Amino acid sequence: MTSCALGKGNAKTVVAALVLTFLSFAFFSHALHAEASGEYIAIRKQGAGKIALVLDKSDAKGNKESGLAQNLDSVVKEGLIFSDLFSVLPPPLNVRTGSDGKGSSVNFGALSSVGAEVYAGGSVSRKSGKVNLDMEVYDTFGTKLLMKKTYSGSEDQLRAMGHAFCADLIELLTGKKSYFGSKIVFVSNKTGSKEIYQCDFDGQGIQQLTNFRSISLTPVFSPDGTRLAYTSYTSGKPTLYIRSMSDNSIAAVGKDGVSVDPGWRNGSEVATTLSFEGDQEIYLIRSDGGISRRLTNSRGIDVSPTFSPDGKQMAFVSSRNGMPQIFVQDVQSGQTRRLTYSGRYNTQPSWSPSGDKIAYSTWEKSGEINIFVINADGSGVKRLTSGVRENESPSWSPDGSMIVFTSNRQGGKKLYVMSSTGGSQRRLLQMDGEQMQPSWSLFR
Repeated sequence: MTSCALGKGNAKTVVAALVLTFLSFAFFSHALHAEASGEYIAIRKQGAGKIALVLDKSDAKGNKESGLAQNLDSVVKEGLIFSDLFSVLPPPLNVRTGSDGKGSSVNFGALSSVGAEVYAGGSVSRKSGKVNLDMEVYDTFGTKLLMKKTYSGSEDQLRAMGHAFCADLIELLTGKKSYFGSKIVFVSNKTGSKEIYQCDFDGQGIQQLTNFRSISLTPVFSPDGTRLAYTSYTSGKPTLYIRSMSDNSIAAVGKDGVSVDPGWRNGSEVATTLSFEGDQEIYLIRSDGGISRRLTNSRGIDVSPTFSPDGKQMAFVSSRNGMPQIFVQDVQSGQTRRLTYSGRYNTQPSWSPSGDKIAYSTWEKSGEINIFVINADGSGVKRLTSGVRENESPSWSPDGSMIVFTSNRQGGKKLYVMSSTGGSQRRLLQMDGEQMQPSWSLFR
């Protein structure tokens, strides 16, 4: 392995600038990956500090492999930094002893000297037209191998290969599946009309999904990713459409009045607001556009349904008591309780994948719109954004570790991401026009 650094600055500078949160030796000793049995055991607890990781440059045999290795190294590093779980340190000198690639060994003393908790390194080769990425991960305190795995694919699959390693590493160290491979669907007026787009979890791979030259809003993927529900004005009024992602067939809700704000309950039913019976109430719709049943029945407007992971409860926005507030309804019994009491105007609820929290937007007295989270039982209200104008439309990552949202903090509306506790807020993608109403898919 070469000792060329992936980051800037020498190891001493990095260590001096970092406040490292070390995991205990005892915890590490019980948290090793048993390679033979294939068991992954988490070595990072919820709320712990960032993991100090040394990411080494991949070995390559020839010029062609060297270019592939550089691309893979970049994909892996950017993916791990995006996760906000790691302090990625450059490898110290002599991190690998020996010069024969696979025959070399890890210099744990050198890794300990820079405060590394985990070491990851590998090699890139080509065989039978396939690119192979061989990766090893070590616990530097226990000097033990945690993971050894090969990732294979064609040259145009390097990004997927690098992200597959990132996903495996995060699952190894946290015990939870990550969002690598997931998609974010959103609305943009880049073309002059509001159309629906999708991108990868990190803002790359932008694709335009509609070209109606009209107004399309509130897109949301079904949990399995096979269907996309959205509202469009192509018929002259807001109508709910359900599009199959496999054959692009589209079903519409054929009812008078408006149909807006879809939220999937499972892979075959989506809830939406309909007004064909007079009041704006929430109904369950089958994937063919037919009505399954009515869920709400009260004075005022009921909109923005979002469901608990098991589909048994629905959070939604209602004006039944005056100003919009968030309520929770038991889907089976219809019993409803008010969830939010602080804030005069609460909207856009999003239920977390773990089922214990709901994110939402609040229009505050200061004129700001901020994102809050609340426990599903109504306790523990916490503000996640503040002092940065209007922040709306929160949506959870599949693992619940991050939230994507819309903000106009730098002018026009753009997409941002942050940790589930409000940290590391940064812009997601670079794109002309405004972007809004993001929805993070649950599928990967």
